[in-house]
Parts: sequence; structure tokens; C-alpha cells
Amino acid sequence: MKIREAHRNDYTISTDKDKLDILSIHKFLTNETDWANGIPINTLKTSIENSLNFGLYYEKKQIGFARIISDYSTIAYLGDVYVLKEYRGKGLSKWLINEIMKHPNLQGLRRWILLTDTAEWLYKKFGFTEIPNPEFYMEKHNPNVYNGIDKTNADNGYN
Repeated sequence: MKIREAHRNDYTISTDKDKLDILSIHKFLTNETDWANGIPINTLKTSIENSLNFGLYYEKKQIGFARIISDYSTIAYLGDVYVLKEYRGKGLSKWLINEIMKHPNLQGLRRWILLTDTAEWLYKKFGFTEIPNPEFYMEKHNPNVYNGIDKTNADNGYN
């Protein structure tokens, strides 16, 4: 898939996996989120390897991230979206989601999915709505999946 980049002043959004700062993504996800708290770094690396990733950068510093899991023909799941606190309030999350939504490989999909309890206001601007028939939705969820994994399997570089 072709690497895409968008620029705004000193900010860049890129789909280039080689630019991702895995350690900073891991540090944020494991320490600042409820959904990926404690995620082992090797699990994160595997998830990134199998996703379409969007890194958000100020100059060359990674300040945000999002990823898409998709078959690129019918469905896409948007996950792990964040912008570091000190960069919020600048329209960067809106820009990031806009770049994701207009990606050429994500056009014409029947369904987009995301889970959020923090930024409904943002996603509604892009057409996301609450599930009209939640009784049709099912999931198999293991909120403690990372609790039983040996987290000593990699040097995360910031402990």
C-alpha cells in the first residue's frame, strides 16, 4: 500500500510504519488508556504490523496515533486513537480523523466501527452514530487479557 503523508505547518500525519515511535506509542497506550493498559510491547508490535497506521508528528516527535483494522472492501475498525495532552485543542484530532476517513483504500466501505467513551463529539462530526440496534451487537471481550501475560518479554526502554 502506498505511503501517504499530509502536512500542516510543523505537523505531519504519515502512514509510514518506519516512522512510528513504538516506544512512545506503547508508553501512552499502556499508561494513559483504559483499553490497552498493560499491553505487552510485542503484542503492540504485532497489532501495528497488521494494521494501517497513522502517526501524528510535531516536527519529528510522535504526538499521536491511530490505526485501522480492515479488509479494505467492506469494513474498518478504528482504534488506539490518541493525541498527547499538550497538543490537544489545536484541531489535530479532527485533522487526524479526517485524513483517516479520506484514505483512498478506505472508501466505499459498508461499515466503520469504533469504541469510545471519551470523544463521541469528535467521531459524530465524521458520521459515526450510536448503534441503532445494540441488541444485534455481540462481542467476546476479555478485559483482563494483558494481566496474565508476562510483561518482561521485552525491554520497553522507559522503565
